[in-house]
Amino acid sequence: MISITDAQLNTWLISFIWPLTRILGLIMVAPVFGHRSVSATVKIGLGVFLALIISPALPPLPDVGLGSWQGLFILLQQLLIGIAIGFVMRVAFAAVEAAGEIVGLQIGLGFASFFDPQSAGQTLVLARFFNLLAMLVFLAINGHLLLLGVLVDSFQTLPISLQPVAAAGFFKLAGYGSTVLAVGLQLALPLIAILLMTNLALGILTRSAPQLNIFAIGFPITLGVGLIVLDILLPYFAPQFEALIHNALKTAVAVTVALRP
Repeated sequence: MISITDAQLNTWLISFIWPLTRILGLIMVAPVFGHRSVSATVKIGLGVFLALIISPALPPLPDVGLGSWQGLFILLQQLLIGIAIGFVMRVAFAAVEAAGEIVGLQIGLGFASFFDPQSAGQTLVLARFFNLLAMLVFLAINGHLLLLGVLVDSFQTLPISLQPVAAAGFFKLAGYGSTVLAVGLQLALPLIAILLMTNLALGILTRSAPQLNIFAIGFPITLGVGLIVLDILLPYFAPQFEALIHNALKTAVAVTVALRP
């Protein structure tokens, strides 16, 4: 007859539940993995599969009860670590969407919006298009595998322990939020400059020929020029998205290092 002691059962549970919590925290907020079109069953199944693979290679775990206050503290801490790693990549995608919002408003497609189930709000068509393009680049460069690699390495860089994580990691994560506006403006700047010159030309034309109805011809000209320029610049967006994703992965590693007590 096989007998299992309470200590053995607790050891098996903590070696599975704690890493699973960190993994599910990342899957919950990371791009692609955390998309609403991915069912909860698939997310939990992927998390369990990864936890079963990772748990045998974990460093020694604290000898505390899973249901104790110390065990619950570790559980909450692992969830925050996973969310922090996934949130870094979410910020990178938010910067891409911000670029699409800026471009759409400058072209004149601010009215072309629809309900996005991912953000549970109205999203401009161009912002959604940029997000899909960034997601394709993310998958093409195996960004999802690189992100999982960062997660696996975090168990060595930031092992599961009773020590609280350092606040410097969360400050670094908050500082990375400036990427949303900075990168969004950098991506949209070429098109903004061309549309600015187009609006200046329309202004000069209006002053020289006041009988022209600028509201009747200005919108189609701005929209046409914007779409043409966007078509020309589109091949140059993919390398920028790739560099942004690699930078986000490096930031995720830096955040895990900064979280180390």
